[in-house]
Amino acid sequence: MNNSSGSKVLSIIIAVITSVIVTTCGFLIWYKNNPYIIVVPADDLDDITDRGVQNFDPSYGMVFDKNKVDFVNVKKYREVYNILRKYFYEEVDENVLLEGSIAGMANSLQDPYTVYFTKEQMELFMERSRGSYVGIGVTVNMPEDGILTVVEPFEDSPAIEAGMKMGDKIVKVDGEDVTTIRDSDMIVSMIKGEENTTVEITVYRPSEEKYIDFEIMRKTIKIVNVTSEMLENNIGYIRISMFDSECAHYFGMHLNQLIDKGMEGLIIDVRDNPGGDFDEVVAIANRLVPEGLIVYIEDRAGNRTERTSDKTQLDKPIAILINEYSASASEILAGAIKDHKKGTLIGQKTFGKGLVQNVIQLDDGAGLKLTTATYFTPLGINIHKKGIEPHIEVELDEESRFLPVSQLPKEEDKQLQEAIKVIKGQL
Repeated sequence: MNNSSGSKVLSIIIAVITSVIVTTCGFLIWYKNNPYIIVVPADDLDDITDRGVQNFDPSYGMVFDKNKVDFVNVKKYREVYNILRKYFYEEVDENVLLEGSIAGMANSLQDPYTVYFTKEQMELFMERSRGSYVGIGVTVNMPEDGILTVVEPFEDSPAIEAGMKMGDKIVKVDGEDVTTIRDSDMIVSMIKGEENTTVEITVYRPSEEKYIDFEIMRKTIKIVNVTSEMLENNIGYIRISMFDSECAHYFGMHLNQLIDKGMEGLIIDVRDNPGGDFDEVVAIANRLVPEGLIVYIEDRAGNRTERTSDKTQLDKPIAILINEYSASASEILAGAIKDHKKGTLIGQKTFGKGLVQNVIQLDDGAGLKLTTATYFTPLGINIHKKGIEPHIEVELDEESRFLPVSQLPKEEDKQLQEAIKVIKGQL
C-alpha cells in the first residue's frame, strides 16, 4: 500500500471515529442537561453506544423524569429483566414479562379499585354491561377484610344449585389463592369462562366456621337487574340489583308501568347492590329529586364536575332500602335522596365507597380500570369508608340475615315492612 492510499484509509478511520465520538458525546451532554431518563431495548442500547443514535427507534424507548425517578430503580428494573431472561429455568416470553410489569404498576398504587386487565380479562370484565354472561351466577362484594364475599347467588344459577350461600368468602379459584387480590373484577374474571366448563372454587363459610370446595359448571347467566311489583295500598316496589349500562332505561319503564297502575308511593330497594354505572344512577336520580345537584366529583387537582337534575321529580312518597352491601352508585342515589329530603332511608348503614373509576380500553384490547376522583353528595359529604346512615335503622332477624334479598319472604322482611309502614303514613 502506498503512502497516498494509507493516508486516505487513515483519514476515513479518523473521520468515522470522530463522528462516533462527537455523536456519543452530544448524546451524553444532552442526557446530562435533560431532565429525563430514557430506557431503551438492549439491541438499541448497542446502537447508541457503538454507532450513535441514528439507528435508535424512539417508539421502543421509555422516558422518565430524572427529578422524580431514582436512576437506581431504572437500573434495577433492567437488572431484574436481564436476570430473568438469562437464568429462569424455562424459556422466558419477554412480552409476558413486560405485561406483568404493567400490571405491577397498577398494583403498586395499593388501590383495590385500580387494576390492569389483559385482553382476555378485559373481555370478561366488559360482559358485566351486557344482557348475559357465562359464569356461575352470583353477586359479590369486597368488604373491609379484603376477601371477595358472595352477596347473592342468583335463583336457579349454577352457584345456588351447587350449594353456595350468601356470606361465603371466596378464597381459591381453580386452586389459586385469591385472598391477596384486592380487585373484585379480577377474581370475577377468573371465575368466568367458556360455557359448560367447570371451575373449582373454595369458600370459607363463617356461619359454619369451615372451608367448602365446589366444582361448578359455568352456564350462560341472564342478567335482570331491575324488577318491580305493586304491593299493598298501591305502593310500588322496584328492586335494582346493579346499575348496568341500561339500568336507567329499565327503571324508567318499570316506574311508568307502576304509575299507570295507580301507584301512590314508591319503595326502591338497593340492598346488596354493589354499584355500577355512574351515568345510569345519575339518570335515575334525575327522575326522583327536584332541580339541583345530584352529585359532584373532584380529582386530585381539585377540579370539580357537577351532575344536576332538571325540574322533573317524582311527586310521591319515596323510601329507599339500604344495607351494608349497598355501595358506590347505590350510595349516590341514597345520598341524593337524603340530602334533598326527598325520601326516607331504611335499613342499615351503607358500604362506604366514595371513589369514581374510569375504564380505559387500550389499543390491543387490554384495559385499565383506575380511580380518578372522589365523589360527594349534594351537601358536600364524602362517604368513602364512612357510609350513609339510614333515617330508620332496622336489622333483619338472625335467620334472615344470611338470605339474599330476592329469597326473603316479604312478610318476614322487617326492613321492607318498615318501608311499607312509612309510606302508608304519608299517603
